[in-house]
Amino acid sequence: MKSNNKSRIITNLINSWVNEYLEGSGIVSDKTLKNYKITLILFISFLESEKAIDATSICPNNFNSQILEEWIIWLMEVRNCLPSTCNVRLSAIRTFLKYVARKDISLSYLYQEAINVPFRKVQKTKVKGISKEAMKVLLRVPNQNTKTGRMYLTLFALMYNTGVRLDEILSLQMKNLKLKVKIPQITVLGKGNKIRTIGILPRTVFLLEKYSREFHRGGIGPDDYVFYSRNLGRKGKLSQTAINKQLKKYAKLGHNLCSEIPLNFHCHQIRHSAASHWLDNGMNIIQISTILGHSCIQTTMVYLDISINMQAKALELIEDPKINIVIKKWKKKSTLSELCGLLPLDQIQ
Repeated sequence: MKSNNKSRIITNLINSWVNEYLEGSGIVSDKTLKNYKITLILFISFLESEKAIDATSICPNNFNSQILEEWIIWLMEVRNCLPSTCNVRLSAIRTFLKYVARKDISLSYLYQEAINVPFRKVQKTKVKGISKEAMKVLLRVPNQNTKTGRMYLTLFALMYNTGVRLDEILSLQMKNLKLKVKIPQITVLGKGNKIRTIGILPRTVFLLEKYSREFHRGGIGPDDYVFYSRNLGRKGKLSQTAINKQLKKYAKLGHNLCSEIPLNFHCHQIRHSAASHWLDNGMNIIQISTILGHSCIQTTMVYLDISINMQAKALELIEDPKINIVIKKWKKKSTLSELCGLLPLDQIQ
């Protein structure tokens, strides 16, 4: 069967976007690339099953706003996707159509229509961290008499020290560790292939050095994963499923010692706890945003909660009579320079 000219245009654009622009240039992470591919597969499946569109009849106009809205409904009703998942899918299609608009200006109307398709309302649930005391309890749970316990203590301690995402810690290679320098640090590859360097504390350095001697015995390859799979060896990543499964075991044991540790505790809560504790310790929001690898400060602002300790300190300041007594400078006899905070000429060195 011969495909028409319009079908060739859109299929060529899909192929060039995925296999040349994204995969060939490496401008997105493997996880993002996988998400884009799945989104396109789901959209094409919708066109085939619901619109009876095949390879010979597909055309650019199949990506118009009406069909996109019908697709979103199909995802929710047929595939039981959550609104948040539908928003991720729609965002991926928008990214593709933005590429289409750059390649063929006559198709730019598709991108303009796509950005007017509304995202589904999502009830945002804040990720809750745990207190410093609860985190100390959790980090005491892994049995240090076992090899597994020593590995997971090092992994979770490093995550708490740096606030990195789970995939970032699992992608960490030995060449990304700098322990024998004045300021020990790790370098991680974050979302959008953004590289950032994070300092690590002496206690974490001690655990990493001890871990390296035991788990990387017999020579260290720069491309070896720091935390590798027993089955795949040093060139194979640990799976996120295995990590979260182990963490839940430790959370259950920790819950018996500290009820604040939730039974369904997961790795992202370590990241959130770390950020909350940094804020509580006086670190400013810009520094926290940089360490976490957020692309904009608004993300960090939404991400963090004001801790109970910070609330208590704020209330103490309100009740402090010394703080409440503020001298009204405009009622005090002074020169205009003094009112503006400037020293008199005879006092300037």
